[in-house]
Amino acid sequence: MRVLSGIQPSGKLHIGNYFGMMKPALALQQEHQVYLFIANYHALTTVHDANIMRQRTLDVALDFLACGLDSQKTVFYRQSDVPEVTELTWLLSVATPMGLLERCHSYKDKLAKGIAASHALFAYPVLMTADILAVQSEIVPVGKDQKQHLEIARDLAIKFNGQYGEIFKIPEPMIQEEVAVVPGVDGQKMSKSYENTIEIFGSKKQIRKAIMRIVTDSKTLEEPKDPDTCNVFALYKLFASQEECEKLAERYHAGGMGYGDAKKKLFAKFEEHFAPMRERREELANNMDYVELVLQDGAARAKEVIMPTLAAARNAVGLE
Repeated sequence: MRVLSGIQPSGKLHIGNYFGMMKPALALQQEHQVYLFIANYHALTTVHDANIMRQRTLDVALDFLACGLDSQKTVFYRQSDVPEVTELTWLLSVATPMGLLERCHSYKDKLAKGIAASHALFAYPVLMTADILAVQSEIVPVGKDQKQHLEIARDLAIKFNGQYGEIFKIPEPMIQEEVAVVPGVDGQKMSKSYENTIEIFGSKKQIRKAIMRIVTDSKTLEEPKDPDTCNVFALYKLFASQEECEKLAERYHAGGMGYGDAKKKLFAKFEEHFAPMRERREELANNMDYVELVLQDGAARAKEVIMPTLAAARNAVGLE
């Protein structure tokens, strides 16, 4: 099955990104035909510094390759390297009802977070739809809170097909119910917007400092503690085996262990997990020609599907 997923280069990737999107996407490459893109067109709604945009885009490429992306199995590309998707966005815009966009909760949510209102922010779902339909994706992994995004893509594909003929496959959602919400250092969902993240490839000093800042309750060292309500334990579970989690939970219940010790254990598991990836990332950073080659090759492979799709859409509306 053909699967599409994308991620914005809007900031340093963190462990919420890793467990919520990156790890599941990398697992899919073993069984499916995966198209994975760096959504730098989308990121323009929030990133307005050209140099920062360039660097963050390359950082995302480095991060994915370091974390195990196989460029032979996954079509990995920059969104801006396939500008055909923006033309398709305009063709889809012609068939997009204003009311559909006005009902999108993502636009209202972003305004509430202080992001400036713009046409790009409002029409974001149409570009997202073009990303999906351009590669004729059959499956799109989404969390429960993102289901509306795919419903819009399905609605627009059905409407366009009904008006102009069967051009697009209708994508199906792959609801990632098993992906746990990753808490940030303040206990809220980990997000760049809340500035509560733990970066995947930050320095050891930065990571240790972030982990030691994780909010806990005020119980003393001697008191028993509840692992099920502890942000430190919730993060530890993402890295540790079931046996390791059970042993740490026993120490929580028994008392005599402070949260500082639990945070040290979390830091050790973090380092154990990401140290090989950090080493790989450093190697890749010293060979950016290779990284660029991977992205260019991915764009070329993506265009093998995208260009015929666009040509069919252009012909259907009378531009060819």
